[in-house]
Amino acid sequence: MHPGTFAIYRVLADGEAHDAGALWAAAGLTREDADAACADLTALGASLLSGEGRVRLAHPVELLDPQRIAAQLGDARARVAVVPVCESTNTLALEHARSGAPSGTTIACEIQTAGRGRRGNRWAAPPGGSIALSMIWQFPPASMPLSGLSLVAGLACVDAIGHSGVHGVGLKWPNDLVARGRKLGGILVEVAGSAAVIGVGLNVRLPATLTAALGQPAIDLAALGAAPGRNALVAAVARGLAQSLAGFETLGFAAYRDAWAARHALQGERVFVLPAGGAPVEGRAIGVADDGALLVETAHGVERFVSAEVSLRAAA
Repeated sequence: MHPGTFAIYRVLADGEAHDAGALWAAAGLTREDADAACADLTALGASLLSGEGRVRLAHPVELLDPQRIAAQLGDARARVAVVPVCESTNTLALEHARSGAPSGTTIACEIQTAGRGRRGNRWAAPPGGSIALSMIWQFPPASMPLSGLSLVAGLACVDAIGHSGVHGVGLKWPNDLVARGRKLGGILVEVAGSAAVIGVGLNVRLPATLTAALGQPAIDLAALGAAPGRNALVAAVARGLAQSLAGFETLGFAAYRDAWAARHALQGERVFVLPAGGAPVEGRAIGVADDGALLVETAHGVERFVSAEVSLRAAA
C-alpha cells in the first residue's frame, strides 16, 4: 500500500467533494502519489465517488480518536491504542502479547490491509466502513486451554452493540455475529503462550460493491438503523470485552452458557453440521456444553462438536 494512502483517507473523511487536482496538495503528496493512494483506497473497499473534477467518499467517516475512546471506557481494564494502518490488528497484538503487554491492551486500526478470519480466510475491512480491533488478555498458565473463550467474546460484543442502541443482533456458533440471517461480524482468537488475543471485526457501513463480492450474505450496522459512532462503538466493545474476559478468567464459560444460548440465532433450529473431513450431520441445535462445544440432537442422540472441526448453517 502507498505510504500516502492514510493521508488521503484523512482528508476525504469529511465526506465533502474535494477538487481532484488539489487533493494531493491537501494531503501533502505529489499528484501521482495522491492518485496511487486513491487507487489503494478503492482496492481496499472504500467507496470513492468522482465526477466533474472532484472526488469524495460516499459517506463521511468518523475517524478513530484515542482520547474520545478513552473518555468512554470508564473504569474498564481496557486501554485502546489507535494505529492508522496495519496488516492485521491480531498480528500486531500478538507481538505485544509476546512482549508482556497487560490484559486489556487493545489495538484498533483505521486501515487494515490483510485482516484474517477463521480458518485462514481473509476478513474484508473497508476503510471507514468497519471496526477492526484486537484485545490482549494474559491468563494464568493453569487456565489453558481456554474452552469457550470465543463464545464469551461474541456474547460481549452482542451486548455492547445492544447497549449502543442497535438491536436484533445474535450469535451463530462458534464465532459469528449475525442479524437477519446475515453475517455482521466475527471473532478470531489466537494464543501466544498464556496470552490470548481476541480479534473483533464488525461491519459498520459496507459498500454495496463489496457486499456483493464477499461470497456470503453480509449485513452492516447501518442497515439495522442508526449506527453508533465508531469511537463509541470501539469503546463499548472494548469495555464489554474487558469485563467479560475478567469474569471468564475466574468463572470459565459455564457461567455464560445460558446467556450465550439465549442469543444463539440457531437455537432450537434444524441445522447441518459439517465436520472437517467428515460427512454432514443433520439435527437440531439444542445448546452448548459447559466447555463451549455445540450440542446437536440427531437421530443417533445428542452429539458434541468443537469449533475447530465444524461449520454450521441452518437446514432448509
